[in-house]
Amino acid sequence: MQYSKGKTFWKFPTPATYMKNVILLFSLCLITIFALSCQKDPAPKGTILKINQLQVLGSHNSYKKAIMPNLLQMIAGVDSSLAMELDYEHAPLVDQLDLGLRQIELDLFFDPQGGRFTNPLGHRLLQEAGVDVPNFDHQNHLELPGFKVFHIQDIDYQSHCLIFLDCLLSMNQWSDDHPDHLPILVTINPKVSGISRAGFDFTQPLPFSKNALDSLEEEILSIIPKGKIISPDLVRKGYSSLEEAVLAGNWPALMDARGKFIFAIDAASQGEIIKNYLEGHPSLKERLMFVNSTPGQAHAAFMVMNNPLKAKAEIQQRVKKGYLVRTRADAGTYEARNGDYSRFKAALESGAQYISTDYYIPDHRMATNYTIKMDSGWVARCNPAFPELKCDNSKLE
Repeated sequence: MQYSKGKTFWKFPTPATYMKNVILLFSLCLITIFALSCQKDPAPKGTILKINQLQVLGSHNSYKKAIMPNLLQMIAGVDSSLAMELDYEHAPLVDQLDLGLRQIELDLFFDPQGGRFTNPLGHRLLQEAGVDVPNFDHQNHLELPGFKVFHIQDIDYQSHCLIFLDCLLSMNQWSDDHPDHLPILVTINPKVSGISRAGFDFTQPLPFSKNALDSLEEEILSIIPKGKIISPDLVRKGYSSLEEAVLAGNWPALMDARGKFIFAIDAASQGEIIKNYLEGHPSLKERLMFVNSTPGQAHAAFMVMNNPLKAKAEIQQRVKKGYLVRTRADAGTYEARNGDYSRFKAALESGAQYISTDYYIPDHRMATNYTIKMDSGWVARCNPAFPELKCDNSKLE
């Protein structure tokens, strides 16, 4: 279209220009068709798959390194059952994400001044016994203020990322390198339980006050941009409470959730930590993380139900209603030692969206070769609680 003296008139293209336009239009059509055929969201045409309609694998105590053999032997001399339960380890977080896990669990200790956990009792006992103990904190991270990440103070304290910020940095960098990944759930277990045993001087954890929980959010946002986090506000948008939004199926669509994180606090649903986090934030308004909850609470969205053998029917009911549920395929090394997949089978059938394990790769010390994986090596699968969706597992990358 050309303009002349305020009048508009059409100028017909030359044959050569016409052919160029036809070729360009044809190329655009081919690109569009190719893009549609390669789209990764697995729902049939006209169906929007939500993030609560998937099922993925994750890891339990994801940061954990193996306990030193001499220390494990020492623990076994005091409590053989405990030593057996603690005898497992994990790959670095990035390796787990590379393997397809999409749920990470981190145990956090509050250490606002730094230095509270620098000299674990187990380390001291080994040194007193004349054992040449390696330095497990080469960068002196335990001296720094901020949240620390390990399993049990003084006895199970070796971690792939001793400080929370390092865990966040590694996960966020992996996410930036894989921007189309399925959303990653990070469950946070605030550790506040002390240990008391006559003759032993255990370090006592600090409580998770409201200020501590505010600091926790600040650490997360110092590494991971808010735009990469699926928050309660995002889900509750347009509804009076978070639970109302969840029951209405207001979770984000998978296509909008790729490349993002979900954070959730795994603590007693009626406990002090959850109360502190909710204080001043009813229904988790303006909060960054979801919390372990039960149906009927205004903030109910995420639930921890770790025994699918006992709670399979209840998990199925809650998942079908719209809640997110995390469960476990194994615990305390029992299933791995016995080659018992009944718990994992129940977890799959329950529809729990997140199934954590300590054995996404086998522990070759055990003759059972126990390994937890999705069918055909898929990262995720369509949730069996929603068979009406008829989605395609092969597109869940």
